[in-house]
Amino acid sequence: MSNPSPSIISHMSIGTNDFDKARAFYDAVMPSLNASVILEHPGAVAYGRQFPEFWVQVPHDGKSASVGNGFHMGFIADNKEQVHAFYDAAIAAGAVCDGPPGPRPQYGEPYYGCFVRDPEGHKIEAAFWDDTLGQE
Repeated sequence: MSNPSPSIISHMSIGTNDFDKARAFYDAVMPSLNASVILEHPGAVAYGRQFPEFWVQVPHDGKSASVGNGFHMGFIADNKEQVHAFYDAAIAAGAVCDGPPGPRPQYGEPYYGCFVRDPEGHKIEAAFWDDTLGQE
């Protein structure tokens, strides 16, 4: 039996009304987290490190995609440098800052992350959990 994944999430997806623009944005941003395209279908692309974990796609029902209020996605960064690389790549690719890289002790002392809004308004985050903090 293989080792179980540390994540409880199989995958997630967001809708887009401009697939080519969304694809270009995430093609520029996801490598900062060592993620790349894993699968592609017409109107859909999946990114991950090993598995198709994050999908960007045209909605299957043919209706317009919309941004969910209160919904955001957090990507795992391996270190603080990746948080900064993610933020810089996202801003360069057209994202809007929704919280620059830095510690946020309200989420726990080990938390270090950033928030941006992608070109369609989806709130995305990169976070590093430094579990060495507080250890003597």
